[in-house]
Amino acid sequence: MDRIETERVRAYKRRFDELDVRIASAMNRWSIPILRASLAVVFVWFGALKVFEISPAADLVAATVYVVPPDVFVPVLGVWEVLIGLCLLYRPLIRVGILLLFLQLPGTFLPLVILPEVVYTTAPYALTVEGQYIVKNLVIIGAALAIGSTVRSEAEH
Repeated sequence: MDRIETERVRAYKRRFDELDVRIASAMNRWSIPILRASLAVVFVWFGALKVFEISPAADLVAATVYVVPPDVFVPVLGVWEVLIGLCLLYRPLIRVGILLLFLQLPGTFLPLVILPEVVYTTAPYALTVEGQYIVKNLVIIGAALAIGSTVRSEAEH
């Protein structure tokens, strides 16, 4: 390559690098707030569906819980989920929301063990729609951990 082409390539690389820095900086600034809001929306929405008795997951929840009658447990779970979402939206309550989430989340995996006929087409790897609904909670765990990792730094600022 001649000198002019080399300088052009360097200029393009420099511009790309500047753009990349701006994009990464914006992602750093907005990723956790957007993640908090997204997770809050999911919890408020799914919880509200349970409270108003229109959740497609209600039958799965009812089939999983034996100790409390489903007509009591499902709406209470819905209120719990709405509270998780609202806590995630209000910065001083993020820790409470994360605690409520981690108390609630293990129960969401119970159908994988106690209702295999509902969650697998072929156990333990081929999931039904219900099974996929449950396994997506792994992403929620990751999101909660990411959000929870910021509470100390946010509280100190």
